[in-house]
Amino acid sequence: MATPLSESTISLLDGKNYAVLATINPDGSPQTSVVWVGRDGSDLLISTVEGRVKHRNMVRDPRVSVTVIDSADPENYVELRGRAFMTPDVGRQVDTQLSWKYDGRDPGEDRPGAVRVVVRVVVDRVTGYAA
Repeated sequence: MATPLSESTISLLDGKNYAVLATINPDGSPQTSVVWVGRDGSDLLISTVEGRVKHRNMVRDPRVSVTVIDSADPENYVELRGRAFMTPDVGRQVDTQLSWKYDGRDPGEDRPGAVRVVVRVVVDRVTGYAA
């Protein structure tokens, strides 16, 4: 069951604040990527392409951590831990929504043959200053 999000956490997620997605490499070491993040209720939404390191890591081990840092006040942050579930990003809908949120325009083209997926993180733990 998803953990409800506080108003301050929702504010950070809905703002134009970048996030750091942490996944687990095959050797157990952490791997991080700066990502755009959206929200659907209490779930986080991220768009990526199949085959990237973060994608391969989440296929193998869906446990993730996402840290969102307030661009106006870096001491204001939230870490959300949970499990990632991936589905096709049909029509690049989530990728386009995130591109408009962060860049104010449609996204650029993916490499030929790229398969874009939506990463849905079901949050089970929230920590941080804004939690």
